[in-house]
Amino acid sequence: MDYVKFGKTGLDVSRLCFGSMSFGAPTELRPWTLDLDAARTMFRAAWEGGINFYDTANAYSGGTSEEITGKALWEIAPRDEIVLATKVWAPMRPGPNGRGLSRKAILHEIDASLTRLGTDHVDLYQIHRADPTTPFEETMEALHDVVKAGKVRYIGASSMHTWQFLKYQHAAERIGGTKFVSMQNQVNLIYREEEREMLPLCRHDGIAVMPWSPLASGRLARPWGEETGRSTTDQRLTDAYADANTVDRAVVEAVQRVAERRGVPMARVAMAWVLQLKGVTSPIVGVSKESHVTDAFAALEFSLDDEDVAEIEAPYRPRAISGFA
Repeated sequence: MDYVKFGKTGLDVSRLCFGSMSFGAPTELRPWTLDLDAARTMFRAAWEGGINFYDTANAYSGGTSEEITGKALWEIAPRDEIVLATKVWAPMRPGPNGRGLSRKAILHEIDASLTRLGTDHVDLYQIHRADPTTPFEETMEALHDVVKAGKVRYIGASSMHTWQFLKYQHAAERIGGTKFVSMQNQVNLIYREEEREMLPLCRHDGIAVMPWSPLASGRLARPWGEETGRSTTDQRLTDAYADANTVDRAVVEAVQRVAERRGVPMARVAMAWVLQLKGVTSPIVGVSKESHVTDAFAALEFSLDDEDVAEIEAPYRPRAISGFA
């Protein structure tokens, strides 16, 4: 496993990040999630393979993803050797203050997340999306306070418009507060809109990039038309790629051709493409089988040549913005 600096910070993270959205109590949105017993083998495989970076969110499965993440990690790894990330923004309780990025919401949710995770701090606390109903300064001041309280080491953001990300950064500068060091956004061969503005900004400013859905929720890991239990029940997957079209099919088929020519699984080709993008720090590996972990490790040792990259990039056409809320 290779380790890289997390943006301009001194923090070292594994080249792959282990995503925990697959774990937790089943919900209407995600009826396919896995329990602690199923999670243990995958967390252990990730840790033994060298992954030190783990990502979850307060909203995943109503908080039970955080509970499983904490229990699984602390059974196998020393706290000081783990880089642990979670998120805040989504609805977590009834009432008008049960969601968002107000000072009240952030100060409540960080304590709730720490309790569920079974730790006294998280290494990376991310805003899951932008909150247009709360002043940028209020959000950044609250995040600065949780850093100074020792509950959070670094802060980051997830999918949003580039102008929103910059507004948060400028707000932090105005109040003399902590700035975001990372961006977790959707980057894959089917969805490349982040290459226009957000990725160049992150490269220019030294912001770490940890893409979510590098395999497009599995669409890039299997031939077009082949379905799985998750692909037929995951509403988030359907929403994220709602305008799937002939272009998407052409991209998937290009990945399949390259994979067959190179004699490797499609997932390896798709992940290798994300890993080779300039500025990408640590793609998030979503797993529901132990083999997903080992497949991701194999992508680290696999290189695409110029011909491969040209073939799988050629079919792409601009698509509607998605994944921001």
